[in-house]
Amino acid sequence: MIGNISEIIDNSVKINLQIDISEQPNLVNLHVIFEDNSNRKVVGEIANVTRTEMLVNIVGEITNNVFSPGSSTKPSFKSTVRLIKTEELALILGDQNDLKGKSTFGTSNVYENYKINVDINDFFNSHFSILGNSGAGKSCTVASVLQKLFKNPNPPVNSSIFFFDAYGEYTNAFSELNRYNPALHYKTYTTNVADSNGNLLRIPAWLLDADDLALLLDVTTPNQLPMIEKTLKLVPILTGNSEAVMHKKNDIIARALQDILLSGDDSTKIHDQVIGVLTKFNTPSLNLESQIVQPGYTRTLKQCLYVDKTGKMQEMELVVEFIRGYIIDNVEEIPESDLNPFYTLSDLEMAMDFALISEGILKSDKVYDYANVISVRLHSLVTGENKDFFNYPRFLKRDEYIEDLLTDPNTNAKCQIVNFNINYIDDRLAKVFTKILSRMLFTKAANIKPRGSRAFHIIIEEAHRYVQHDNDIEILGYNIFERITKEGRKYGIFLALITQRPSELSDTCISQCSNFIILRTLHPSDLQYIREMVPNVSSEIILQLKNLKPGNCIAFGSAFKVPIPMYIDLPSPRPLSNNVDLKVVWFNSQQNANTIQEFGQAGLIQPQPSSDDVSSIMAKQATNSNFNAQPTQPNTFTAQAASPTQFIPATEPQTNTTPTFTVEVDKVGN
Repeated sequence: MIGNISEIIDNSVKINLQIDISEQPNLVNLHVIFEDNSNRKVVGEIANVTRTEMLVNIVGEITNNVFSPGSSTKPSFKSTVRLIKTEELALILGDQNDLKGKSTFGTSNVYENYKINVDINDFFNSHFSILGNSGAGKSCTVASVLQKLFKNPNPPVNSSIFFFDAYGEYTNAFSELNRYNPALHYKTYTTNVADSNGNLLRIPAWLLDADDLALLLDVTTPNQLPMIEKTLKLVPILTGNSEAVMHKKNDIIARALQDILLSGDDSTKIHDQVIGVLTKFNTPSLNLESQIVQPGYTRTLKQCLYVDKTGKMQEMELVVEFIRGYIIDNVEEIPESDLNPFYTLSDLEMAMDFALISEGILKSDKVYDYANVISVRLHSLVTGENKDFFNYPRFLKRDEYIEDLLTDPNTNAKCQIVNFNINYIDDRLAKVFTKILSRMLFTKAANIKPRGSRAFHIIIEEAHRYVQHDNDIEILGYNIFERITKEGRKYGIFLALITQRPSELSDTCISQCSNFIILRTLHPSDLQYIREMVPNVSSEIILQLKNLKPGNCIAFGSAFKVPIPMYIDLPSPRPLSNNVDLKVVWFNSQQNANTIQEFGQAGLIQPQPSSDDVSSIMAKQATNSNFNAQPTQPNTFTAQAASPTQFIPATEPQTNTTPTFTVEVDKVGN
């Protein structure tokens, strides 16, 4: 027995100690049991210790061998206070046996060699966040969690994980999936157009709908959307060559020309506008060289547009009459066989030009102002360096495209992880690509029958750059990431946010996350944000977050019955997230520096981490701990002896805010 209860205030219990605390190691963060004659045991966590008193926070209760988190139940003053036993600890932190459906995340910072095994369904069947400052170990944490998931004896061969890699770090960590299990495959796409050996990320232009184009063209007002919608309606028509298509093209051009001819402007302006339209938009039957036949003579349309010295177009009526001959009074239905479902960005630009003149861009300054902007942006996209991202080598539909993303081109096998390296494009385009691909996945998941029979996971590195509160809601009526976090679970599509600045994320998205792994966080705004937005975060946890060492974290949420401090085992191989080694960069000769750069680009050497970098610290932790050790006795963590009130420190304390201990719990607190 550790002591007697002296005071119970809210969620805290004060205990007068009956042990000599000077002979004990640090007891903070260990769990204790308050036990009386009832069939329930109240569980607490030691928060503070003095020489004579101990403060314990209630974390839950054990009833009928089931742990229930929460502080609704308080112990009685007659309760005995003892250290938790191994079998009781398993009810809180999880069983130590490697069971199917479980995955090891890390090792407890409090109980030496105690593996934190997490139920896969509890963690991955919801949205989650991994938060922490730069250098805290986020990349290694992500890589370690996923590697252990796939190194499991029963790996998730049917998983579909789409990874948006902001810096191209993770290929090194995941490229050896196939070595773990021949059924596992990894695939990466690059955004480096100059990389001839890379698998360039391409999105077929014909799969872009109005919302995608609105994002791509940076639409700023809902008034621009009808122009995009009309463009998409016209492009499958205008890219065909049937007689019905030609009639439709002639009708659009003729209506635009009629508006110009009857506008009432002076003849010179009308002449110039008609010439301009027919120079850019024409067909074999309607162009400047089209012949207007009159009794006794034949002239071209261009000749009939002549303006005399008095400023009059003498053949105005003749031209109007000729143009009206191409207008279709009764709208003709274009046969579906004449529609072209596959088109390029250039085809989209052509269709938008037709849409613009059909909307009267030449006769309305207001229409010109908001419509011409997106036309110019589309032209820049068609002629710029980013056009290659929309040239797909073969024709396929949206579902086929997604399946193609998930297929290894060499073996035709399914890939469990697909990595999009978006490091080589600017943030705006990277955000657009992330949204477009995420929306495609959401649409596919929402239409799968039976619902939820497949699962898609979207992991976004540096999420604060992409998952923001944009003006999408004002323009499109929704933000795709917010829609996924609110509706995705029922369709089997989940979002994972990896970020160093949670305060810059969309509030809606992070509030919908059910699980959190938080590493060292220092920024006051981020700490306050975590306190307000993340459930079950106490002041004690906020203080711990500021002092965590690299690789250490606090995990909590639906997959964890109580907040669990742990350190993440070092991934192998690691992501390429090491810091620059200034000892090499600054002090080596230029010749050596060039050699290092050349060999580094060839992948023959990797930068060596400095002694205090995150990977080095995590490597030391891995060396100092036997992660695979099993309890050597049924109810002990180790075989070391312990007196009834003696706690034996671990020989190699872990790098965390509190020391770790080797405890033989059977013999304590009797």
